[in-house]
Amino acid sequence: MSHAPRPLIHVVEDDPAIARLIESTLQRFDFRCELFATGGDFLRQLRTHTPQVAILDLGLPDMDGLEVMQQLRARHRFGLLIVTGRGDTHDRVMGLELGADDYMTKPFEPRELIARVRSILRRYQSEPASSNGSASRRAWFAGWQFDTGTHRLTRPDGKEDTLSVAEAQLLTVLLEHANQILSRDQLLDGRDVCALDRSIDLRISRLRRRLDENPQHAKLIKTVYGAGYLLAATVSWQ
Repeated sequence: MSHAPRPLIHVVEDDPAIARLIESTLQRFDFRCELFATGGDFLRQLRTHTPQVAILDLGLPDMDGLEVMQQLRARHRFGLLIVTGRGDTHDRVMGLELGADDYMTKPFEPRELIARVRSILRRYQSEPASSNGSASRRAWFAGWQFDTGTHRLTRPDGKEDTLSVAEAQLLTVLLEHANQILSRDQLLDGRDVCALDRSIDLRISRLRRRLDENPQHAKLIKTVYGAGYLLAATVSWQ
């Protein structure tokens, strides 16, 4: 009987104690793990092989974690989890807008770390099944076009953009339930483990930017206070 290889996780963390904690936690749950103390070492390693998920600290000694994100997202497509001690919400928002799939703040519970890593892995593992020709669908809404297989978003003026896995999944759920109020739990499909986590709001904000929406006066993705979000558009599928 053949067994699938254990997922490889790259940990980019300059604090040795935290790096060892993350490493031991990952290994305890049967993940392979490689540690990097600098952003430069991590980026150089990506030239030869890539992980299934990277866990990235934003406060690195040689370069800012957001700069690391910009460089890797320009060339690579794999899961990315921010783990940071920074309390500034702006940094977390910027991280998600640059392509992170999720974030956690230090200190964190090891089991929550594992839950988030597994959640990100599920998103990327389900991607090939949605990318084959038979499963790919196209949606038209408010002058926009979205291809679920390639994650390509085409603007009304014809310009194209490619969404991240998290953005594509969120937009797909909204399109499939157009003009319906969806709670945060429904939008996350039960993937996130913390009921108080507000990362869905940041993901909505990122998606609104993709759609050229002003968050204060959003016309496509509306906030229904106390209930969730609603995509207000007529959607046609092919």
